Amino acid sequence: MSIRGMGMSNLRNGLKDAKRIVIKVGTSTLTYDTGKLNFSRIDKLARVIADLVNQGKEIVLVTSGAIGVGVGKLKLREKPKIIREKQAVAAVGQCELMHIYSKFFSDYSHIVGQILLTRDVIENQERRQNVINTFETLLDKGIIPIVNENDSMAVDEIKFGENDTLSAIVTELINGELLIILSDIDGFYDCDPRKDPDAKMISVVEEITPEVERCAGGVGSKRGTGGMATKLSAAKIATFSGANMVIASGEDPEIILKIIEGKNEGTLFVSKKPIPNTRVIVKDDEM
Repeated sequence: MSIRGMGMSNLRNGLKDAKRIVIKVGTSTLTYDTGKLNFSRIDKLARVIADLVNQGKEIVLVTSGAIGVGVGKLKLREKPKIIREKQAVAAVGQCELMHIYSKFFSDYSHIVGQILLTRDVIENQERRQNVINTFETLLDKGIIPIVNENDSMAVDEIKFGENDTLSAIVTELINGELLIILSDIDGFYDCDPRKDPDAKMISVVEEITPEVERCAGGVGSKRGTGGMATKLSAAKIATFSGANMVIASGEDPEIILKIIEGKNEGTLFVSKKPIPNTRVIVKDDEM
């Protein structure tokens, strides 16, 4: 099985050189078990990302939570089940979510910009290039892009399904060098640790083989949608696009700094090819 445990410090140390980094946070990271927002954790997340940008890193944040925040804002007892009601709640929640992010990042002297995506945008060549141009311009100006699926407009035919996949696609779009997925589980295990007390976390996965795929399964937490199988799919997209990917616990956002420092945190999925050196931007007068 193409899985390695400890003793892969050279691969971990290489993460220090990553400049363009995508960080994905799920609803379970942003909220308490009550479903209410964890402001302390969001504040710490903003501080960590702001510090990385101050170091010269280029950070893109992919976030879930629009529907969950909308449910709280509207004081609903539970998430709606009808699509149009989900979309309406997401529209309210997305405004509130961006307001919260903007407030916390401004406390650390940084500006954020919102990018909402659906699959049909990415699959259209011209619109895909426009999205890339937007990312590049925001990053060039030192603005932190905050990305979410456009839940207020999305239907099944154009949905990514969950934000693990979205974060991997964003990593591919911007030629990211590292994708960090913060989750309610601290890494990739050889079996489900919630069911098997003997489950062992894997430090490094160099190749996603059928045996590795058999280790994944099940759904995420009751507040999130992404399970380990979706994270493995994200790892395939990210690593084949040239990025390393790490799955780690979102309980303390400072783990992001430890990962980038090369510490043995979470599970590292190793990049399958080098990052291209060139990035194409279409000028306004060419469109």
